[in-house]
Amino acid sequence: MQKNYVIGFPRIGEKRELKKVLENYWSKQIDFNEVKFVAENLKKRHWNYQKEAKIDFISSNDFSYYDNMLDTSILLGAIPKRFENLKDEELYFAMARGNETCVAMEMTKWFNTNYHYIVPEISKNTKFKLNSKKVIEEYKEALDLGIKTKINLIGAITYLGLSKSVDNSDAFLHINNVVEAYKELLKEISKLDDEIVVQFDEPLFVKDLDSKVLSLIKPVYDGLSSVVSNIKIVVTTYFEHSNEATKILVNTPIWALGLDFIYGNKNFESLEFIKNSNKVLIAGIIDGRNIWKSDFQEKVSILKKISKVITKENIIISTSCSLLHVPFSLKYEDNLDKEIKSWLAFSNEKLQELLLISKLFCDFKLNLEEISIIRKNIEDNNQRKTSSKIHNLKIQEEIKNLKFFERVDKFQDRIKAQREFFKYDFLTTTTIGSFPQTPQIRENRKKYKANLISKEEYELEIKKYIDDCVAFQDEIGLDVLVHGEPERNDMVEYFAELMDGFAFTQNAWVQSYGSRCVKPPLIYGDVNRENAMTVEWIKYAQSKTKKVMKGMLTGPVTILNWSFVRDDISKNEVAKQIAYAICKEIDDLQNAGIKMIQVDEAAFKEGYPLRAENIKAYENWAVENFRLSVSSAKANTQIHTHMCYSEFNDIIKTIEAMDADVISIETARSGNRLLKIFKEVAYKQEIGPGIYDIHSPRVPSVEEMVEQIKALIEVLPKEQLWINPDCGLKTRKWDEVKQSLKNMVKAVAIVKKNIN
Repeated sequence: MQKNYVIGFPRIGEKRELKKVLENYWSKQIDFNEVKFVAENLKKRHWNYQKEAKIDFISSNDFSYYDNMLDTSILLGAIPKRFENLKDEELYFAMARGNETCVAMEMTKWFNTNYHYIVPEISKNTKFKLNSKKVIEEYKEALDLGIKTKINLIGAITYLGLSKSVDNSDAFLHINNVVEAYKELLKEISKLDDEIVVQFDEPLFVKDLDSKVLSLIKPVYDGLSSVVSNIKIVVTTYFEHSNEATKILVNTPIWALGLDFIYGNKNFESLEFIKNSNKVLIAGIIDGRNIWKSDFQEKVSILKKISKVITKENIIISTSCSLLHVPFSLKYEDNLDKEIKSWLAFSNEKLQELLLISKLFCDFKLNLEEISIIRKNIEDNNQRKTSSKIHNLKIQEEIKNLKFFERVDKFQDRIKAQREFFKYDFLTTTTIGSFPQTPQIRENRKKYKANLISKEEYELEIKKYIDDCVAFQDEIGLDVLVHGEPERNDMVEYFAELMDGFAFTQNAWVQSYGSRCVKPPLIYGDVNRENAMTVEWIKYAQSKTKKVMKGMLTGPVTILNWSFVRDDISKNEVAKQIAYAICKEIDDLQNAGIKMIQVDEAAFKEGYPLRAENIKAYENWAVENFRLSVSSAKANTQIHTHMCYSEFNDIIKTIEAMDADVISIETARSGNRLLKIFKEVAYKQEIGPGIYDIHSPRVPSVEEMVEQIKALIEVLPKEQLWINPDCGLKTRKWDEVKQSLKNMVKAVAIVKKNIN
């Protein structure tokens, strides 16, 4: 009896093998055959991990060289016109990253995760043409290993619903064409085996859908289910409940529904409908988004609750979503505190959890080793609840007694004081903060952490980098400078390492986009900052220039959203502890003479609930904690913030409520449509729209940037505008950065001259 199911598995490699080979390929050190070789080995390894863990339903086509949504655009032949003369890997990576002549496709967050997808571009003229090669070949690769997989596909409704219309046409006008392409694909798949499970991922169904989208569900899945008789269709949703869609899906001929019972508690409301339809329920009860060890007793209790409505025979136990969002394995974490490590489960450990919970629930016979693991699970979870490592009574008391939660002075008074203090006029140039993390910088940090060099030797290298970084900015004529952040491994991890309550891993990498990986800290206990975290480095950088040096901090909501967060208290409580720490840092910076401070909230939008009913509560505590974090700033201390990948039209009033003096935003891949929203609401604070895309190695010309700045001025007054790249420059090469910033400064000078 098949009783356990994995929605999807990570693909970057447990030692980031895919990342490394891709970056070697992009830098022209190797050819694509080597990339394919590494990819094939990773797929084999990952399939075998799942097979050895006795997983019944293992995926193919969950692997990707860059992103599954991009893969789907290739699968469906939805290729934007500017790329149509390219083919194979050249086409694929140009769509993702751009090339010398073509701007990359837009990239944005995958729901409320830290993963990013490549946004499909759709117009009324888009033609769809099936390219099934990857799907078919991966299934055969697994079959050659003796592993019969289910095939993962992005559902047609989610694909079109997450696409961008480049001509304002309705993407869903193409629904029949996409479904026809999928029907053709299912016919090809049906020839591969006697019976095959095909999983259609439809996470769009967990959002608040209008009646038009809901009306598509039944005809789409009636149509797909009727193509061939030997394919069993599963529709999976995750990250929230999908009750509206579920009530429709039960009336289609699909075989099973995958529902998330970790983040979609309201899915319990649909159980009766599933029961009456006799559909199989794939119950997502293993957390695919966090790293805490499952409580076996709690999980079995949830399953028993489900089985009061749906018979055990019709329940398959699953991860809540793809394991893409958690690290690979604990086996490399030798340096992690043993007690904290005992509370954790990464992807491979979750496979074991899945097997054991399915055995417990189904009353399958357990061997002695399994009994021992289950006993230890109970012990570890009980011990975590009572551990002295978690609680800091001092910080709890300080937060309880806080008197000020926002800045005293109003924006109108602050901006007047700031303009007098800093003496800037309009189109002020700056950057978002980070500069390239060179191999030398990484090696210096690595040696220091391994105790191979002294603190003095380490800091000398950091200071040399800062010297060069500041000198370059001065030389090209940037108005407001940054120190480049060479001391920081990551914008979250750096701060987390300097505060109590965080733990760190050696190898717990997760994919953010393409080859970009992040290693989120673990917030296991109360957060506290004992000492200043950035003051000495920013003071040093300021001593190297007469221009304004901007201090760089990461905001509380971003630190929260880019960490694996403890689940024993509310996120609001955790964020408040972090905000209080940042508040103390700002006070230390301004007292040290640093009067312009950026508090990055790159992930502010990322944490948004997917259902409208939950948004207000999130906005309230997220805004409240940002305002707390900057509440120590005096009137002439200018607070900047930065936001990434955000559709702002629905949260513009929330951004205004954050009360930052200047906000910089990513707009380079999306044109100036975001800015128009700021104009429409008469946004009063100052804005730095990103005028070029830093996620692509492409260097924009002076002329291109001049046109971009002119377009900005048509939307907003020049006095309100700052000019900057659209994000930090950490991931770029120095030659790209230098030329791009030189071109940016020249472009501003040309525009200013023409205005004057």
